[in-house]
Amino acid sequence: MTLYVGIGGLGAIGLTVAKAVDQCQIPGLALGAVASRDKVKAARQIADFENITRVVERAQLAQLADVVVEAAPAAAFGSIAYPAVEAGRVLIPASAGQLLERPDLLAQAGRTGARIIVPTGALLGLDAVRAANEGHIECVTMETRKPPNGLAGAPYLVANAIAVDGLKEPLLVFDGTARAAARGFPANVNVAAALSLAGIGADRTRIKIWADPTVSRNTHTIKVEADSVRFEMKIENVPSLQNPRTGKLTPLSVLATLRALVAPVKAGT
Repeated sequence: MTLYVGIGGLGAIGLTVAKAVDQCQIPGLALGAVASRDKVKAARQIADFENITRVVERAQLAQLADVVVEAAPAAAFGSIAYPAVEAGRVLIPASAGQLLERPDLLAQAGRTGARIIVPTGALLGLDAVRAANEGHIECVTMETRKPPNGLAGAPYLVANAIAVDGLKEPLLVFDGTARAAARGFPANVNVAAALSLAGIGADRTRIKIWADPTVSRNTHTIKVEADSVRFEMKIENVPSLQNPRTGKLTPLSVLATLRALVAPVKAGT
């Protein structure tokens, strides 16, 4: 049985995933269609694909695919996610932070039988967080450090007139809940949403964000205190050349999520 994949967005994440699926790197998956705001550009991007692929409107992905990957700017999330969930598809959202603003989407999935599978993305250890949450987690914190250009233009920085250009030393630009972090940095810390969904929720998960000119990689440090375990994890992601706000690991995480849908054996919870 072949599952057809529809991909909304052909940026640093979506195009990487589309190329891999088109090249049949994951047996059991085939590319059904892609969607992008700029259809002419999208047609050029997929011109050398091995298989004929349709470029469609975002809402059409749900009609042409069993699995819909959302890899678009945050503003386009709803136009991809709601039709997919309404049609009962598997939705894999790269913009996980948008889920925190849309509890109705989660309720809709319960009614239609859709599945929303959040990829781990640029994080690690979400399986341990989920396992610990079967017991009692006391607190979850995450500290993110990014090169300043990876945070430039974030709504929170603009709204609070925080400049990150020309920094000579690390600057703490945010300290608050995962919900507020996802809202203020929609292109930067979808990892905060993924962490909160795996654990104790968006209002109890605490996030600190640093604009740090001393780092060249997007760095996340997670600490968890639970009745069953105490652990600390650190990951340093290489920024994507196409988009420094996104790590190179993120599209690979989406591919791993897709592979788990069809693999006969899956390691990890």
